[in-house]
Formats: sequence, C-alpha cells, structure tokens
Amino acid sequence: LAIMAPFLGHMVLGFLAGKRRAKFDSQLGDTLQLLSGGLRAGHSILRAIDAAATESQKPTSEEMRRVITETSLGRDLLAALNDTAERMKNEDFIWISQAIQINREVGGNLADVLDQVNETIRERSEIKGHIKALAAEGKFSAYILIAMPFGIVAMLLAVSPNYMNSMFTHSLGWVMIGASFVLMTIGALWMRKIIDLKF
Repeated sequence: LAIMAPFLGHMVLGFLAGKRRAKFDSQLGDTLQLLSGGLRAGHSILRAIDAAATESQKPTSEEMRRVITETSLGRDLLAALNDTAERMKNEDFIWISQAIQINREVGGNLADVLDQVNETIRERSEIKGHIKALAAEGKFSAYILIAMPFGIVAMLLAVSPNYMNSMFTHSLGWVMIGASFVLMTIGALWMRKIIDLKF
C-alpha cells in the first residue's frame, strides 16, 4: 500500500486537475462574451475582466480574480493571462492573451477581435466533441481492462474462497499482489495517456 500511495495520489490529483481544466475550457465561450460585452459597454479590459470574475462560475471566476489581484499588485496583464493559460493548459486562452497583446500594439476594436476568437474557439469545440465521441469506445475498453482483474478475483472468492488462500497466507503471494497493483497502475496511467487526446 505504501508503494501504491504515490501512484494513487498522482492519479487523483491528475483527475481533479483535468476536471477543473475541462470546466474552465467549457466556460471559455461565455467568458469571452462577458469580456467583449464589457468592452462594448465602454469598460477597460481590466474592468471587463473584473466583471467577468464576478459573473462567471468557478473555476473561471477564481482565475479571473487571480489576474485582477496580480495586476493590482503591479504585474503586467499579459504575464498574468499567460500564467492562467499555462496553469489551465488551455491553448485557446493563449489566443485571448495574444489578441490583447496585438491590440495593444496595433490598436483596433478589441471587442470585435474577441468575438472572432470566440467564433474560432466554438468551431474548434465542435470538432473536439466529434473526436471525443469517437474516442469514447476506447475509454470504455480501458475501463473494462482496468476493472477486469478485480472482477475475476471477486468471482473466484465468491465461487471458491479457498482457491485464493495461498495468495493471502504466504509472503510471496503478497509480493505478487503488490507487484500486480504496481503493474496495473502503470497500465492504467499508460492507457490514460493514450486516450487523453490533445487538441
């Protein structure tokens, strides 16, 4: 169990981080609408981000508040936005930061630019949805493969409890069980890497 703890901890943290990033990604279209709406209302980009932080849900609201806090302490806005994109591992958010940077350099209507970025992101999201649907079968197969050893052990214990006694009464049996858990964890991480599609 002590050997498995780091692997299990890594898997749990990875799952939670992935869930947070996926939620941030799903809220990005609404965030862009809030930003462009604030700009059209005459607000500065910082004020628009502040409004988006107030009106958005977690985790977007938390990330936008962090940007506002960092800029209020003297940090450059683009640096704060780039850090957000890196934390969330979100390529689409990098586009937003780049759009703001280009607007700073050449001017123009930032609200229109953000609307165009939003349209591009929505089109990419539709493509992501199609690809994820195609990958769903692979994920299901991975879950079955991970669950299968536990199912076989449960069936053997139910049908013939004595069949597994030697595994639990000898030190070699416990070594084999530990090795099996390690190999299964490595296999699960490997399969997760394969089916975790990057866009």
